[in-house]
Amino acid sequence: MTTAGKVATLTRGQAARIGRALGARPAGPRPGGQAARMPFVLLVVALLAGGLISLLLLNSALNEGSFQLSRLKKETTALTDEEQALQRDVDAYSAPGALQRRARELGLVPGGSPVFIGPDGKVSGSVSVAEAPPSPTPTPPPAPAQAGPGRSPAPAVPNQSVPPGAPAAPGPTPQPHQPAGR
Repeated sequence: MTTAGKVATLTRGQAARIGRALGARPAGPRPGGQAARMPFVLLVVALLAGGLISLLLLNSALNEGSFQLSRLKKETTALTDEEQALQRDVDAYSAPGALQRRARELGLVPGGSPVFIGPDGKVSGSVSVAEAPPSPTPTPPPAPAQAGPGRSPAPAVPNQSVPPGAPAAPGPTPQPHQPAGR
């Protein structure tokens, strides 16, 4: 075998001995290995720190959303209560007794029997004028109590009905309130 062929088939131990004889440094831990690990460690620490910061921001956003949700639920409850109160008012105003009282305040009277006009122009039903029902008679006010010693007489209450036969007090007569445009 030639020497070139022998060099190629040397074992690891033989190669180490030849290398020591030629003055090569022994194979061992390199000082550059520590330096190669430092960027990896910094990358892992940076990823962990970034993950923690992103978790903190996500938690803050969720808390803010829950506070806003709580505020909106309270507002919805308040608006629902207000809607129900308004619906009760509408129901009270649309009750038959309330409508009748308001119509009398406006001076309206109940209508008579209905009259219909057919497509050919014929009138069916009898036409009659609606008349106001008799107004209820006002009740006289209670007699004022007798003034005793140390008591002053009861003050006169304005807008009381006047007993029949007494002279009417001067002044304008009250008119029923009528809305504008009707």
